[in-house]
Amino acid sequence: MRSLDNAVLLRTPDHPALPGGPVAVTEAWLRNRRLSEHTRDAYRRDVATWLAWCTQRQLDPLRANFLHVNEYARTLEGTVVARTGRPLTPATVARRLSALSSWYDFLVKLRAVDTNPVSDADRPRVDRDHSATVGLTPDEVDALLAAADAETGPTAARNRAAIALLADLGLRVGELVALDLADLGAERGHRSVRFTGKGGKARRRALTPSTAHAVDTYLAQRATEQGVETTRLTGPLLVTTSGARLDRHSVFRLVRRLARSAGIPAWARLSPHSLRHAFATTARAEGVPLEDVQDAMGHADPRTTRRYDRDRHNLDRDPAYAIWAARARRRG
Repeated sequence: MRSLDNAVLLRTPDHPALPGGPVAVTEAWLRNRRLSEHTRDAYRRDVATWLAWCTQRQLDPLRANFLHVNEYARTLEGTVVARTGRPLTPATVARRLSALSSWYDFLVKLRAVDTNPVSDADRPRVDRDHSATVGLTPDEVDALLAAADAETGPTAARNRAAIALLADLGLRVGELVALDLADLGAERGHRSVRFTGKGGKARRRALTPSTAHAVDTYLAQRATEQGVETTRLTGPLLVTTSGARLDRHSVFRLVRRLARSAGIPAWARLSPHSLRHAFATTARAEGVPLEDVQDAMGHADPRTTRRYDRDRHNLDRDPAYAIWAARARRRG
């Protein structure tokens, strides 16, 4: 078979040729969807991995069926991640197959294939009520913030601002590093930040006083170093010492380093997402309605928000107590 990297996808009697090959088709598919840049990159890698697998087996992706996809899924399930030394999780495999399914749906619409071979494939079962992310207690979040406050050095102020945004707003790491200075603003007495969330949705959140102070302190230091007024700063909100946009990998390392300094036992398994989980759990424990937490986190489905709430099975929150108390009041 011809190389999938350079060839035009196979022309069949019933379907038009797709100019530019798989790479061009993938880019057209990504442009057709409202996605964050992080998600685009992930989907791009997911399709490239599938195409590489097809090339190794001399399989034309336009002639793949659900049996091929099943074989591919089993290959993914046996793939060991170098960073962790463990196989890909069922959730990761399911996400990769979901991206591939969307790609094939696009090809169906282009009449390049008749059916989506992923539709009938055997996808791994994922427990939607469980998340593998290691969470943090409120005390551990406080310790993490205290560790950031105790830091000194040229990046300490930036690090405090980054951790504050993660802890107080529960942002995704991709949302955090994509923030620009132009995204900061004020609305009806609230300091605010606007950003593009998952699925390409425009979002806005309020900055707490402590987070606003951390951001202001960082920007004041940055302006002083550049010899300009704070209002003259432009570009990314969080930058490296060289002025480049801070990347997600740096934030991962920052969270773990601060967690280690704070004496958090699970520091080596934490991620920025751990702070997002802590945000949801703490908000619910403090009585914030589920729908408000859902809106703040940008979840389309409340079941996703519930999965982030690590305290949802706490018997202290059993509604039986509320019913009993109401009955006791009535009997007065």
